Amino acid sequence: MDTQRLILFVIFSFSVLMLWDAWQREHRPAPAPQVQDKAGSGAVPAASVPAPGAPAALPKTDAVPGSTGAAPARERVRVETDLLRAEIDPVGGDLVRLDLTRYKDSLHPDKPFELLGADHRYTVQSGLIGANLPNHRTLFTPEAQVYKLEDGKDKVEVRLRATTPEGVDVVKSLTFHRGSYVVDIAQEVENKSAAPIAPQGYFHVTRDGKAPADDQAMVSTYTGVGVFTDASKLKLVKFADMDKDKADYPKQANDGWIAMIQHYFVSALLPPDKAAREYYAERVAENYYRAGVKLPLAAIEPGGKATSGVRLFAGPQEQNVLPAVAPHLDLVVDYGWLTVIAVPLFWVLEWFHGWLGNWGLAIIALTVLIKLIFFPLSAASYKSMARMKKVTPRLTKIREMYGNDRAKMNQAMMELYKEEKINPLGGCLPIVVQIPVFIALYWVLLSSVELRQAPFFGWITDLSKQDPFFILPALMMGSMIIQTKMSPTPPDPVQAKVMMIMPFAFGVMFFFFPAGLVLYWLVNNILSIAQQWQITRMIEGGKDKPAAAKR
Repeated sequence: MDTQRLILFVIFSFSVLMLWDAWQREHRPAPAPQVQDKAGSGAVPAASVPAPGAPAALPKTDAVPGSTGAAPARERVRVETDLLRAEIDPVGGDLVRLDLTRYKDSLHPDKPFELLGADHRYTVQSGLIGANLPNHRTLFTPEAQVYKLEDGKDKVEVRLRATTPEGVDVVKSLTFHRGSYVVDIAQEVENKSAAPIAPQGYFHVTRDGKAPADDQAMVSTYTGVGVFTDASKLKLVKFADMDKDKADYPKQANDGWIAMIQHYFVSALLPPDKAAREYYAERVAENYYRAGVKLPLAAIEPGGKATSGVRLFAGPQEQNVLPAVAPHLDLVVDYGWLTVIAVPLFWVLEWFHGWLGNWGLAIIALTVLIKLIFFPLSAASYKSMARMKKVTPRLTKIREMYGNDRAKMNQAMMELYKEEKINPLGGCLPIVVQIPVFIALYWVLLSSVELRQAPFFGWITDLSKQDPFFILPALMMGSMIIQTKMSPTPPDPVQAKVMMIMPFAFGVMFFFFPAGLVLYWLVNNILSIAQQWQITRMIEGGKDKPAAAKR
């Protein structure tokens, strides 16, 4: 198999896999409708999570946020910082909406990106486990209705209070920081009752199982739960596993974090370092899930106080930020099975972007760098192809001479290759090496939030999406046609026709690839054409003859 056929075969196989995955996502059965209780409230009891030593089970989470039955809906508390706009429901003190103001919605570019909100029933809830203790179904009283991060201030704190009939006073606080997507969530407990209490604090994220509406890539990115501990590393907990109660992840630990992961963004709960904790991830109702952590508190005597809290990171998967927020949090970036190649590719791409200020130019610079790295292998490949093209008439003659005797034909062809110092597989190695780079770059463009909605020039306003006018795929198709014309013509007429059709077939497939990936392949093809033309000209001019030809 010659070089051109090998590369086309590999790209074709990769494209078929992605198209098949896309077809499955478009045609998978729709989730069943939510089950409602007899009262018609829409609230479905959750399966309780065992809490060893706790006085009560984890409170249930409603299938529809806000349908707690504890109190009518109250005016939400609104918070604004330099990066976020948030809404907090006094019922439970839940964080029920979070807009990331520096990121635009893909479907509605005039609006900020909504990470938490009603579209996916995506909320952050917290409370206390214990008899009659405030939880995410309890009505809290906020100290104010509107909070805004003032100039010169580094943080803004929202405080909500609830008191039980027994006299247990709980203040729930959410602290937002300037220039940060981290929110500190704390529950301050003061026992004013006559008896000791031994509560557990819990914090969890709720969400439906649907992928984000703008996740339209040919290959699905991961949407689900991730649990990290030093012992088990990152464990992905799929919604389907929760449906079957087959989720496999570490439940008891003294380190790590738990997160709800989706394309480009993540909501991670980060308990205090070295604090004993219990992770849980479960189905609450049909197509509705929660993932969180329970933190035990020491017994609080009458008149005593204690605090339970976590940090919440709810924001973009920026790879230079995540490791500083929590160890190994950058593992939530989904680079597929070629992470070992994709990560350094992104580092180099980011370095070029810092230098050039444009992600498209950074992709072009990366393409040139990769081409230089593989230059010796590519040169050997094109020399082999040029020599092969030069002896094509002799190969055709051998085929005609031994057409009915395949063994003699192959023997004669191998003798010709030996005489002309041609390796028929000489062009395979550089192609085989570059295909993983191609796939890894696809995942970098697909999964790096830094390239989300990144413009190039002109009509290319988002390198992570398809070319809206298919101009780059058309140019790439043209470059493939030129490469085919420059390559040796197969002696078999059928193979020759297939080779002529391939650029059009693969060009159409590239219509569905991100514009950044098509840009990479187009620039790579242009550089390859220039290199191949120069080497072919040298060989045909007699400047690079094999030793056998010189004698």
